[in-house]
Amino acid sequence: MSISSTLSSALSGLTASARAADIVSSNLANAMTEGYAVRRLDLAARQTGNDGAGVRIVGVTRQEDTILIGQRRLATADLGANQANADFMTRLEAMLGAPDDPGSLSARLADFEGKLIAAANAPWNTTNLTGAVQGASAIADTLNELSSGIQTERKRADASIGIAVDQINGALESLAELNARILSVGYSGGDTAALVDAQNQLVDQVAPYVPLQTRRDNNGLLNVYSDDGHVLVNYRAAELGFVAKPTMDPYQSIGNGTLSGLTLDGRALRMDGEYPAFAGGQLRALFDVRDSQAPEAQTRLDGIALDLAERFDAAGLDPSIAAGSPSLFTDAGILVDGSNELGLASRIRVNAAVVPNEGGAVWRLRDGLGAAVEGPTGNATFLTAQIERLSTTQTTTSTAFSGAQRSMSELISENLSIVGLGRVTAETNLSSASAQNTALKTAELAGGVDSDAELQRLLQIEQMYAANARVINVAGQMMDELLRIAG
Repeated sequence: MSISSTLSSALSGLTASARAADIVSSNLANAMTEGYAVRRLDLAARQTGNDGAGVRIVGVTRQEDTILIGQRRLATADLGANQANADFMTRLEAMLGAPDDPGSLSARLADFEGKLIAAANAPWNTTNLTGAVQGASAIADTLNELSSGIQTERKRADASIGIAVDQINGALESLAELNARILSVGYSGGDTAALVDAQNQLVDQVAPYVPLQTRRDNNGLLNVYSDDGHVLVNYRAAELGFVAKPTMDPYQSIGNGTLSGLTLDGRALRMDGEYPAFAGGQLRALFDVRDSQAPEAQTRLDGIALDLAERFDAAGLDPSIAAGSPSLFTDAGILVDGSNELGLASRIRVNAAVVPNEGGAVWRLRDGLGAAVEGPTGNATFLTAQIERLSTTQTTTSTAFSGAQRSMSELISENLSIVGLGRVTAETNLSSASAQNTALKTAELAGGVDSDAELQRLLQIEQMYAANARVINVAGQMMDELLRIAG
């Protein structure tokens, strides 16, 4: 081997050592960086003819467990879905309130029943009659407020879908732009590792909303698919479409076209049924809250309102009213009709005949809502009959509940139980999803930068650099000696 060949080999070793040190320093600097993959320098023997001629740098490899990362992203989507469900159920249960909460429907019913009893015990007492009317109004107002609260939750979910779609579209567009840069840098022989890291961070932004699968082709370009097969990024970014609504009411639904569905590049996606699009992620869960869970809660509330009104509309309870006329509780002033149950909780009102501010008189609660003149002040027959209607077990006609017989308080309690069980189930699922996501995240982080190992590698690089520098020094001395001899 000639001295020039020796110098060339040693110089290639110095170059490789310097590049290796640069990579180690980058690894150490990014030990706490989210989404950073450990770099390793790929080296190979450099040859000239049949002889070795030092070392050459093949490239830089990102070390990551793609299978583990894929599992963690799916777990992140599952966590996002369960978080949306648990958040809704928690707010819904808090909205309904515990039975001992003064503002809960159970407490309002107990208060109304107590005031009716007080009025029946002293039917001549206008204060007691006024209190009973106010108690009835409080129940109707609470049903109205709960219905409004449920629609607020639907509006919250609808707005969250809009925000999620905007974030997803932005991330997909950025992924496509990075693909173009990776292709350009790759053709020029540059290092694309930092661009790949940026892509991984963008994919992680989308992962909570949509379960994802990713593939990288031979050119290093990232292809992104939803877990159910929709193409999100290949040579270009797909675009999700959604239009959020400024208001929400019980009559709006995706089925009747008054609420927006989801489109992918202009093609409508099915968001309900057995195989909805993007199932398993937070985006689909938000649709479920808006279009299924919240409407089911509204339907049960409407069923409670229907049962309450039907108790006081029972045939023969109030002989003073004509057939087809409403009794104590009305559907915005008219007789409650079971065929128009949807949204009833938002429309239920106390009959104006007993509300002084609306031209009525509280004594009609004692004498009959259709009474033209005040009757005997000591007659509590009608008041007692109304009290009995609240405690009577009757068949629940609403489709929101089974057709079993229940008292009014039992029906309200059943609704609370349904919501409470749903909240407990949602929290249990959330806890399980969180534990799984944490375990996978921990395993992923364990494969990240190991500072101790990097420092040991730095010592090896230092020794390699010093050895190559020593070779250059010796070669220089040999050349000096040859020049001296020749002179």
